[in-house]
Amino acid sequence: MTDRPLTLMAVHAHPDDEATGTGGVLAQYAAEGIRTVLVTCTDGGCGDGPGGVKPGDPGHDPVAVALMRRKELEASCDVLKVSDLEMLDYADSGMTGWPSNDAPGSFWQTPVEVGAARLAELMRHYRPDVVVTYDENGFYGHPDHIQAHRITMAALEMTALTPKVYWTTMPRSGMQRFGEIMREFHEDMPEPDPAEAAAMAEIGLPDDEITTWVDTTAFSGQKFDALAAHASQGENIFFLKMGKERFGELMGMETFVRVQDATGASVPENDLFAGLR
Repeated sequence: MTDRPLTLMAVHAHPDDEATGTGGVLAQYAAEGIRTVLVTCTDGGCGDGPGGVKPGDPGHDPVAVALMRRKELEASCDVLKVSDLEMLDYADSGMTGWPSNDAPGSFWQTPVEVGAARLAELMRHYRPDVVVTYDENGFYGHPDHIQAHRITMAALEMTALTPKVYWTTMPRSGMQRFGEIMREFHEDMPEPDPAEAAAMAEIGLPDDEITTWVDTTAFSGQKFDALAAHASQGENIFFLKMGKERFGELMGMETFVRVQDATGASVPENDLFAGLR
């Protein structure tokens, strides 16, 4: 045994992603004395500007937005007690099909091996016992989420490290409940067309395919406050509209698929560090 603390590394695409998908585990494991390292790959410059001005509209300044979102990210990390924040600072690529996907220097246009080499350097420095990122589709198809997945898996291959590796996901039962709650808060929300409905039905996994269920309900208040720290993006963050109690009911359980493990811990499991302590 060494004096090196157990370490969790979460690799996310944008400021605010850390709170939505892993805010609970970041807060919970920090409270347990585990070192929590957040790697944010992009600067978030394709987010909303002051007053809700959208990318591409007059008055939207990606540089100013990125600076604002960095401050919000730092505030979120303070709420979640994240030990170490690392920013790769690639330009935000925007949503699928946006012109920013093709911009030189955007994360989506960065060669995977280049981004992976930078991340591998951080992995060698922090030597994480657990690494969390997205699946091959970035959970819902966002270019920067897909790229975060790609560089994470490539970086792991570049190192001699053998952490437990997880991809974030959501149970299909939870996705159904989420849809019901969205309709509750937006009674006039139109029914999605069949193609949209089919795509939504493919998000997440059947409950019995999820390997890891971590109940972070006790930390859902911190998770909510971390998400609220990203105030400039509030119009896009539906979860903030439901209040802390309902948020905790819906978002208290964080779920993952374990894709790499050298511990032999049995699944399903309720702890990302099962087999390590």
